[in-house]
Amino acid sequence: MPAETQLRTNRQPFNDRTVRNEIWKRFEGNEWEAFDQLPASIRKRLNEHVYDAWSVNALMLWKHYKRIYGRTPRAERALIKYLDYCERLERQAFSEHYAAQCGTPYPHDAAKATVLRTPEDRSQPA
Repeated sequence: MPAETQLRTNRQPFNDRTVRNEIWKRFEGNEWEAFDQLPASIRKRLNEHVYDAWSVNALMLWKHYKRIYGRTPRAERALIKYLDYCERLERQAFSEHYAAQCGTPYPHDAAKATVLRTPEDRSQPA
């Protein structure tokens, strides 16, 4: 891995006004190169992630899962499961932050909205 990928940063993009930098550590690197190195199923899942899933971080996780399971569907499923877990943690943190800041429930939670995903069978509605 290039040395620049190993650097951690909590720099927040100018348009990101969330608490993500308080929850996660973002690793630097070329986001597009990292994204292109991921298996198709992981790229699809990152595209559906509610928040920006940070491709460099996902690639580092993918390399970890490959060491454990090899380059197998099991490794892909394990990483997708972990990304789903992280997404739930983010939604919970955002919800708590929003409620503390605004004094009302997070609108998505109040509306009982679900995360939209692309169905496996594209002939079925989402």
